[in-house]
Parts: sequence; structure tokens; C-alpha cells
Amino acid sequence: MSGRAAAGLALAAAALALTGCAGGQRRGPPPEVINRVLTGAPGEAQPSLVVATELAYARAAREQGQFTAMGAFAAPAALLHGRNGPVAFTALAGTLEDPDTPFQWAPRMVVMSCDGAAAVSAGRFREPEGYVGNYITAWARQSDGSYRWTYDVAGRDDPQPPPAAKPQVGEGDIVVTALDAIRGLVASCPPRGLEVPAPPAIPIGEGPGNARLSGDGTLRWRWEHAADGTKQVAVDYFHQGEWVTAIEENLASSPQE
Repeated sequence: MSGRAAAGLALAAAALALTGCAGGQRRGPPPEVINRVLTGAPGEAQPSLVVATELAYARAAREQGQFTAMGAFAAPAALLHGRNGPVAFTALAGTLEDPDTPFQWAPRMVVMSCDGAAAVSAGRFREPEGYVGNYITAWARQSDGSYRWTYDVAGRDDPQPPPAAKPQVGEGDIVVTALDAIRGLVASCPPRGLEVPAPPAIPIGEGPGNARLSGDGTLRWRWEHAADGTKQVAVDYFHQGEWVTAIEENLASSPQE
């Protein structure tokens, strides 16, 4: 899912990666939660595989460094979307230094193509300084069956939410903590012999943008970059005969990007 930092946010691209998928470390939900929430998807489309990859990515970030891990989990043409728009990760890799303290993040949703070859995850991150926000990461299945990130974008909440009050716990009280819930959405496969209808036309915006359609035509993610640095991202998938927007975010660029 992604990490950034003073060490990561210093670069726009870096900041994106943090939120989306590069984060130093995110706290992933326990395996039993993943199994309970995301198993049972049809065919090869298993959102739990993407969640497992995010957890491995976060662990590598803690053990090896967040940008080192980012490079290890990046696809050849991976893009980081920062204040100035998407930038090739390979163009930045040599300039990024692993921060002393990585970001923490966790996925909340995974949207997957019918054939499982493409997916998009979305979740929350927290910076070492306490800032929080949302990230979105696109993933592609490789020839060996593993998943690598191909696009990463993130943005702090604006305004930032107030600090959560710490509950008062008395001696003998029983405390129950909420488990992370991950929503897994899988695109519908069209009936044999029928083609998936083209997704709706993308509204014309004021800034540059682009879109990617999965190879089987059942998942699309699109971005637009506004003049003020806001990153607008949406994810659409084909579900039960119609196109549905599963994710739609306006992500503000942070001062460090």
C-alpha cells in the first residue's frame, strides 16, 4: 500500500507512493480477517492475494526500508502520482532515501477484474508526524502469478481530523477492539460468447488525465490532475451487467510533495 515521509514526502512522487503503496509499514489486518472477508471469490480473481501482497510489502518496508521495498514490489513501468502529475518510479528510484520511520497503512477495499489479472486497492495511511489520508494503488499480475504495483497515488485529509480521544479503561474492564474489515469486489464475467460493453465515457476535465482498462475489459481506473495539484482518481468495474464506480477520490497534494 505505500509509504512516504519527510524522507518520502519531500518528493511529490514519493509522497504518492507512501499513501498508495509504498508506505513504510502499514498495519495489515490479521490473516484470519483476510480469510474471513475476502475468500470465496470466483475463479482466479482472489482479492485476498492482493491483500497478502500488501502485507508482505509492508513487512519488507519495515525490514528493508520503505523505498527499497517500493522498488522490489514495483512493476517495470510503475507510476507515482505526485503534485506535478504521474512520474515513472524508475526516474526517481535513485534519488529516494529510506526514511528512519516509515508510514503505516492498511487496505480497506480491493476491486478486481473478472480474470484476476488487474486490481486496485484503496485504504488509509498515517505519517510518522500523525497526518492521515487516503491512498489508491493499481496492481498487475505478473507471469509468475505475483502482483506488482503499477500506479500509486495518495493525499492527506484536508482538513485533518481531530485526534481521537483515548478511552478511559478501568481496572477489570473488558476491552474489545474492532477488527479491520476489507471489502473485496470482483467484476462480473460476461456470459460465454458475449463481450463486455465499453465503460462510460470519461467526463472532460480541466487538467491532464489518463485511464487504464484491464485486459479483459472489466476494470478501469482513471486519473486527472487539477491545476491546484489535486489528484482525482476513480475506479469503475463491470458488475451484473452494468458499470459501477467503486472508488472516487479527490486527493490533495501535501506541502512536502
